[in-house]
Amino acid sequence: MDTIIRFFQEGGAFMYPITLILALGLAIAIERYLFLTSAKSKNNKTWNQLVPMINKGDLAGASQVIETTKSHIGHIVAYGLNQRKSSIHREDIETAMEEGLMEILPKLEKRTHYVATFANIATLMGLLGTIIGLIQAFTAVANADPAEKANLLSASISVAMNTTAYGLIAAIPLLLVFALLQTKTTEVVDSIEMASVKIVNMISGENSKNGNA
Repeated sequence: MDTIIRFFQEGGAFMYPITLILALGLAIAIERYLFLTSAKSKNNKTWNQLVPMINKGDLAGASQVIETTKSHIGHIVAYGLNQRKSSIHREDIETAMEEGLMEILPKLEKRTHYVATFANIATLMGLLGTIIGLIQAFTAVANADPAEKANLLSASISVAMNTTAYGLIAAIPLLLVFALLQTKTTEVVDSIEMASVKIVNMISGENSKNGNA
C-alpha cells in the first residue's frame, strides 16, 4: 500500500485527472453492464410469456402482456401487432417491427462508446503528464550543480514516467470493459432481431390460418 501511495504522489498533478477519468469510465461501464443484463432478463421473460399466446392465436392476450412489460422485445412486438390491425401483409409487419428496433438500438448502445474514449484520454493524459514532467525536469537540471545533474535528472525522469504508467493502468481495463460491453450489446441486439423474425413468422402463420379458414 505504501508503494502505491508513493507511486501516486510522485506522479504529480496529472494523476488526479487520470483517476477521475478512470472513475467515470468504470461508473459508465457498471451502469451499462447492469442495464444490458436487466434488458436481457426482461426480454427472456417477455419472450416466454408471448410465444405460447401467439402460437395459440391469443393476440389480445399478447397485447396485454406487452402493456405490462417494459422489455425491448415487447416494444418491438407492439409495433408489429399494431400494424397487423391495419395490414396483415408480412412485409408491412416486418417494416413496423424494424422501426421499433431502430428506436431501441440507440438505447442499448447509449454511452458505451464513452468507455473507449475515456481509455484513450487516460493514455494521452499520461503521456502529457510525462512530457510536462520532463520539461520541468530539464529546466530544473539546467540550473543545478553539474555534479548533481545526473542524479537529479534520473530521479525527475522516473517521477515523470509514473504518469504514463498510470495512464496505461487506467486505459487497459477500460478497453477490456469496452470490449465486454460491445459483446454483451451485440448479444442482446442479436437476440432481439432473432425474436423479431420468429414473432413475424408466428404472426404470419396466424394470418395464413385465418385466411384459410
